[in-house]
Amino acid sequence: MTCLFKEFEYLEYKFPQPQYLGAKFRFRTWISSFLPKNIKTVVDPFGGSQSIAYYLKQLGYTVWTNDLMAYSNAIGKALVENGNETLDDHDLKILLSENPDENEFDLMRNTFTDIFFKEDDSSFLDAVRGNVERLKTSYKRFLALAVMNRALTRKVTMGHFAHRKALLYADDPERIKRNRSLVRPIKELFLELIDEYNAAVFDNGRKCLSFRGDAIDFIADIPQADAAYFDPPYGNSHADYQQFYHLLETYTMYWKDKKFVNGVKRYEPKRKTAFDQKTTIVDGLVKMFEQATKIPYWIISYNDRSYPDVNTLTDIVSRYRMVHVEQKTYSESRGGKGSVAGSSEILIIGEPK
Repeated sequence: MTCLFKEFEYLEYKFPQPQYLGAKFRFRTWISSFLPKNIKTVVDPFGGSQSIAYYLKQLGYTVWTNDLMAYSNAIGKALVENGNETLDDHDLKILLSENPDENEFDLMRNTFTDIFFKEDDSSFLDAVRGNVERLKTSYKRFLALAVMNRALTRKVTMGHFAHRKALLYADDPERIKRNRSLVRPIKELFLELIDEYNAAVFDNGRKCLSFRGDAIDFIADIPQADAAYFDPPYGNSHADYQQFYHLLETYTMYWKDKKFVNGVKRYEPKRKTAFDQKTTIVDGLVKMFEQATKIPYWIISYNDRSYPDVNTLTDIVSRYRMVHVEQKTYSESRGGKGSVAGSSEILIIGEPK
């Protein structure tokens, strides 16, 4: 069906509802309203849930998204870069087949059984991960991983993996009343999400791309773009994403050469980034913005409980751009230290001087 209004042509597609601390899904229209008119290319160096990159694709832009984490890149590859490939019945038959090599694909069962899952769920995860490699194209593989990772966040209470209460809560009748997914098989959750993710795949006629790497390097390496949307980790108030979503990263990468440490079996060593430590985050922001001077327009998501504080960050941005600030106050807690009732979501808008 042809849309009568070109600017709304792709808004009929729906991004699968994210369950990701710090996701800006509910702010997507507010954020995009500050983009200048008549631009074509927008970059997103901290893709996270990929909900903003996807919305920018819906608006018809050429979008280049990036994230340090492989599970985020999988979403970007599946729903931002991919324009037409979905998972069909033949693909599902492959994915639901027996484990192709139980000696090779045994990481979930050996490492995470009785931490987050019972053995039957862990074994199912291993089998699917082995069969992902048998899918015909990389986009199908990324799509399967994106769906499974979303199923995992539905299965575990609070949607993250920085705690050891998953199985305890799955035995709690009151919690089960509020969230039946705690006791549903992962296979059931996975299959339930397939149609939603397939329906989100579309081609906006532009060459959208998804990358995985450090945000500073990404900005340094990209060619000219018209605008950048920055959503860096909020020092002091953001979730430790490598701790909270380590299981998604381990499942996506399927490491066999990592140590798995502490009670939740987080991979070690963690990936290094300037944006995770108070001692390095300011220098990291400065380096990134220096690399971004080739991009005329900037929109920076931030929070008023972050480090450095909003005034400091605004002063940094002011070295390179004319700045004005917008804000929205959270009326209810959304998870994470920054997204609590009474705190404010900040947009720092940078325009050429």
